[in-house]
Amino acid sequence: MAQEMKTAAVIGAGQMGGGIAQVAAVSGLNTIVYDAFAGSLAKCREGHGKRLAREVEKQRMSGADVTAALGRIQYVESLEALKGADIVIEAVVEDAGVKRDLFAKLAGLFPAAGGTILASNTSSISITQIAGAVGKGGGPERVIGMHFFNPVPVMKLVEVINGLATSRETTDRVIALSQAMGKAPIPANDRPGFVSNRVLMPMINEAFYAWMEGVAEPTHIDEIMKLGCNFPMGPLRLADFIGLDTCVHIMDVLADGLNNDRYRACPLLKQLVVAGRLGDKAGRGVYEYPTK
Repeated sequence: MAQEMKTAAVIGAGQMGGGIAQVAAVSGLNTIVYDAFAGSLAKCREGHGKRLAREVEKQRMSGADVTAALGRIQYVESLEALKGADIVIEAVVEDAGVKRDLFAKLAGLFPAAGGTILASNTSSISITQIAGAVGKGGGPERVIGMHFFNPVPVMKLVEVINGLATSRETTDRVIALSQAMGKAPIPANDRPGFVSNRVLMPMINEAFYAWMEGVAEPTHIDEIMKLGCNFPMGPLRLADFIGLDTCVHIMDVLADGLNNDRYRACPLLKQLVVAGRLGDKAGRGVYEYPTK
């Protein structure tokens, strides 16, 4: 019988990592957040306090529940401090080299015999490739993808990605954990972009082609897709929300992984990235976002 998970470690205190940590703590898990930068940890801690305070204001949580959830979170600057976690969820930059280096370190910190699951929040990078970094003796069968969606506290889906070596026990444990965190876990196999980005990103890319070719203005493209397809957000607005640089990266992963240049990013999308127009996080992408 699989051991019950009591402690989750989250690597990366950014928007995704912070959201995952918040959901884990609210669900009752002891949660450890690691980031190499003290400033990122401080910002993450502040964000948790503000977001959970709003939950009280909206009467979705009690003050006592918020206090208890915040009390379950530790913020640490050392990977060593993660020892004892039942699962480690990586939420660092979407770069295969960075992730492989990290998982190689985790394999040393968490011997395979201990049963700690090593999960990646990657949105497109091969879980099999990441698992290769732990080596045969490092337990590639315990490496799995947990692709959360932004904003994590709101979005229900967790795309559970099985690598070539991922064991059924690992998958079952991650599905059970996701459900305990109030999420809807849906499994997918390890192919470029998995399901969500395999379908979503080409649509976003095509919206950039429609804009570049003068089919319609960005606002009109977005409105047509919102009203005609019942999307809550148009594809160009969604690209800004995701980050235009992230969109280009995922398109590159699809093109390389599927060996098909039809997945290459639209020239206009790449041009915006080169110009520093990355979307919401930069204050300007397809649209402008005046600072408040």
